Amino acid sequence: MINNLKLKNLISIKDLKKSDIINILELASKYERNSIQVNKLKGKVIATAFYEPSTRTRLSFESAISKLGGEVIGFSDSSSTSVKKGETLKDTIMMLSNYSDLIVLRHPNEGAARFASEVSNVPVINAGDGSNQHPTQTLLDLYSIKKTQKKLTGLNITFVGDLKYGRTVHSLVLALIKFNCKFTFVAPKQLPIPSSIKLELKNNNVEFQEITSLEKGIECADIVYMTRIQKERFLDPIEYEGVKNSYILTKELVARGKENLKIMHPLPRVNEIDIEVDKDPKAYYFKQSENGIYVRQAIISLLIGETRK
Repeated sequence: MINNLKLKNLISIKDLKKSDIINILELASKYERNSIQVNKLKGKVIATAFYEPSTRTRLSFESAISKLGGEVIGFSDSSSTSVKKGETLKDTIMMLSNYSDLIVLRHPNEGAARFASEVSNVPVINAGDGSNQHPTQTLLDLYSIKKTQKKLTGLNITFVGDLKYGRTVHSLVLALIKFNCKFTFVAPKQLPIPSSIKLELKNNNVEFQEITSLEKGIECADIVYMTRIQKERFLDPIEYEGVKNSYILTKELVARGKENLKIMHPLPRVNEIDIEVDKDPKAYYFKQSENGIYVRQAIISLLIGETRK
């Protein structure tokens, strides 16, 4: 496979054309099938700079790097680094770019990843910047949708929960606009999908509805994408307490869905999916997290590796 990805960094899902997305997903499928050489990063060092807590994203990146033959340096807790001494993001990124061939950055501030890419001498991958975007999560979500539905076009996607601060939702909606999907947004009135996302949908003549009923949101969905109410995004704890248990997906609700329905979740969950749902064949969230390894292998190899059959 020839590397047709004309990017140095992956900061926003909007940086990718539809053909780029398809290219990444096809390469991820090859990694899953073990039908491609995996020792692409031999002699390469990848820095993971996680200013926010992470389990799946950080570990799946590290797993992907290891499977590609690369080495990992970095931190998962900025309080144990020179950041605690007052080192700026710019200085940290410039230092890491001297030590590595690529930087994976998670940061609580929107725009941090874009800024990092402007000062870094090596490629930067955005692993989540505040409530803005999470493009690698989006790509693994697209991969999961395609695997379960055998297509990406013309699907009915229902998003549930924290749609205001949910960066995974924001990125995924922007990506699915390219594939002629229809959307149902189920959220408390305090946590609606942002107006900027709705404007993108309207500008692209995409059909969507906003409702508060989880039951109605399930009825016609091919994918139900659950999200947790993110306590860490609330400045007012009273506001969080008022919405934290807004939606809980039970096996009875899942049973109302279509036969092809799959339940997805970026994880971690709190209590928004009852553990009894885990046994249902429509539950896909743990397999979804596994898919992150193959997709991140594809992204990293396209950015800094040589991809050939």
